[in-house]
Amino acid sequence: MKILHISKYYYPYMGGVENICRYLVEGMPQYQTAVLCFNARCKDVIEEVNGIKIYRVATWINIARQALSLSYFTMMRKAIREFRPDIIHFHWANPYPAAVLLFMFPKNVKLVVHWHMDIIKQTKIYPLIKPIETALLKRADLVLVTSSQYKNTSNPLQIFKDKVKILPNAINEKNFILQQGDEVEIENIKKKYSNKKIVFFVGRHIQYKGLPYLLEAEKFIKSDCEIIIAGDGPLTGKLKSACHSSRVHFIGRLDDNELRWYHYAASIFAFPSITKNEAFGIALAEAMYCGTPAVTFTIPGSGVNWVSLNNITGLEVSNKNCKAYAGAIDKLLIDDRLREQFARKSIERVKEHFTIPIMIHLLDSYYKNMFENIYSK
Repeated sequence: MKILHISKYYYPYMGGVENICRYLVEGMPQYQTAVLCFNARCKDVIEEVNGIKIYRVATWINIARQALSLSYFTMMRKAIREFRPDIIHFHWANPYPAAVLLFMFPKNVKLVVHWHMDIIKQTKIYPLIKPIETALLKRADLVLVTSSQYKNTSNPLQIFKDKVKILPNAINEKNFILQQGDEVEIENIKKKYSNKKIVFFVGRHIQYKGLPYLLEAEKFIKSDCEIIIAGDGPLTGKLKSACHSSRVHFIGRLDDNELRWYHYAASIFAFPSITKNEAFGIALAEAMYCGTPAVTFTIPGSGVNWVSLNNITGLEVSNKNCKAYAGAIDKLLIDDRLREQFARKSIERVKEHFTIPIMIHLLDSYYKNMFENIYSK
């Protein structure tokens, strides 16, 4: 079978959806695959990346985080005619390519809609997107969501639930397996912060990641610890200006090695996301794989509280309750035995549910089942 993935962007562009798309494209050699996506530049390009044909469409303009280009029609038509897919695997949310696809969807080609997230923030333009969203779901032969929570609470999916299957996101284990020399680097990080226990955050500094609530919670943490905030984003400057604590350290972006070292050096992973925009929590699963138990907020409808289970792999408190968040951090910092118990369960959970081989095996079974059902009719 031939599978054409349609993603917003693709490697070397790095992002949560783009990484998942790459894992599926490169991890399933039993299928012929190609990718149609936007180019970060205003230029149409057809190239090969690791043996996979990539059709990159020039980005003419971005509106409300959606790339737009009239050449998308030409490039999509070219990709479909040249590659002749049996399945189009469409990564949502990506409404403009969805609208183009609905105009030229070929007969006898199956559609898989990979529902990474609801459209939440763009409330003003959502009435324009909703007809496209509904038409895409109606046309779909299979809809994939990353957690049962999203399946059961996503409003657009409710009338299509008979098509919906669960495909959890996955982490790249290779990035988090300890390597020669890592122990020295990990110990150096601990020494840098006077061998105090580390509460670690990594992620984009944007609204739904909840960093203001972590900084507010810091005021109520009684234990002697250091709070390390990695990453950056549009809120970084404001967050730094508002924070006057000497035990909070903004360290900027980390490379893959540094990220691994900090995860293993940390005692607790702070994951203070507050809205359903955080649909799953790849960074959360990565921390858990390293044996770093997490403290999370309850986020109705999000997969976050399914990735990390309350009182099993970490602690969960009511949304935006900074004092309760601080209390949960204190509880784990004080109770070494509980923290170690959660660490073991965290590692087990990720290895059992959130690795690339597990995701690929499950998707392969969905593809085969979809065609077996067709041939049996």
